[in-house]
Amino acid sequence: MSNVLDIEQSTLLLELTPPFDKRDVQLARRRQAKVWHPDLAPPGKQAAHERHLQAINRAADQLEQLAETLRGGRVSANAVKVSAAAARKARAEEGQRAWEAEQRRQESDKDRKVNDPFSSQVPDHSVVHRYARCLSYPEWGVGTVSGIYFTGDGDDIQQWARVSFQPGVRTVPADSLQFVDFSKPDPGADRVERFMTAARHALAEGDYSLAAQRLIYARDADPENPAVLRLMTFAFWQDGEIEAAARAVRDWARVEPQRPAPQRFASRIYEQMRAFDLASEAAERAAALAPQDADAWERVGRLALRTGNPARAAEALEQARELAPTVEGLLDLALANQLLGELGGELTACEQATVLEPEFGPAWSRLAHALARSDRVSDAIAAAERALALEPSDLELTELLEKLLERQPRALPAA
Repeated sequence: MSNVLDIEQSTLLLELTPPFDKRDVQLARRRQAKVWHPDLAPPGKQAAHERHLQAINRAADQLEQLAETLRGGRVSANAVKVSAAAARKARAEEGQRAWEAEQRRQESDKDRKVNDPFSSQVPDHSVVHRYARCLSYPEWGVGTVSGIYFTGDGDDIQQWARVSFQPGVRTVPADSLQFVDFSKPDPGADRVERFMTAARHALAEGDYSLAAQRLIYARDADPENPAVLRLMTFAFWQDGEIEAAARAVRDWARVEPQRPAPQRFASRIYEQMRAFDLASEAAERAAALAPQDADAWERVGRLALRTGNPARAAEALEQARELAPTVEGLLDLALANQLLGELGGELTACEQATVLEPEFGPAWSRLAHALARSDRVSDAIAAAERALALEPSDLELTELLEKLLERQPRALPAA
């Protein structure tokens, strides 16, 4: 490869328009890094993104050094034009030498080709594709290839292209291009991957409506793809389309009946729709599929309380307490026991909540109210005072403490 610095190719890689200075190069480098970072690449294209980003960084380093050496610190359009002409001349000379070497090789192989015409099955013509799409950003659509370029030398030659998409002209690594043959329909798997990648970009930008629309196209290409249905459920839910999210999660649950994740989503979506009976059924299925998940049992208990079934709530919350107790779960268990008239169970759950989170005011408040219904007035006063120390603005606790102080036995004065 030629050693002549081609400023034009570097500006094309950075999508930079001359004239420019060092700051312009730094901003262009930052913009391209946000587009071609390997973490944003679709599956299997991380290496292509990494190589393209390395080429961009090398080009940016060269342009920054060039801008520092020039008078005024700016690279003019004329300098870019002169550099491009010199680089084209160098490449033409190198191409001429390569052509001459190829001609000599063909002459030396002429006898072999005549005597052994079937030694090579390589066709004597090439097909140039004009239309392509970017696999990393399929939402750009199908673009027109305006030029193919090479950077580097030896084993580190990188190929990239300038492609005119609907949003504008983009510099794309060749590994991320998929040439389009309009005479053949796209395979379903390719359409799914394309729309999934575009949907992930929309989700990253917070555009859940656009992501859901792209995922609909992916689902049409493969209705049984669980990854598509999972992302579609999430996109519709975040976009506020609750009924569409419910339909998507039902399809997801049919595709993956043995996984608890779709049932968890379904329970939350149904609860948001205020369909508490359906939410409770989905929560029961999720807990049955993941019996060691304490959160799943707590959700079963809370929904059982919402549907007026304290006995089932107490049973589920007891299961959650055995697996991994939490303050919220213990307080819900205390409420279930209160509805069942089990004062002992209520007191036990409240006391365990205060032990688990000693600085959690609501736990002490619930304990004080539970003790107030028993004959342990002194303990109730102590719990109420601790709760007021943590939440001094709670008027209900203040009234409770006054009533407890009135109930407290008074010692008669000595005669």
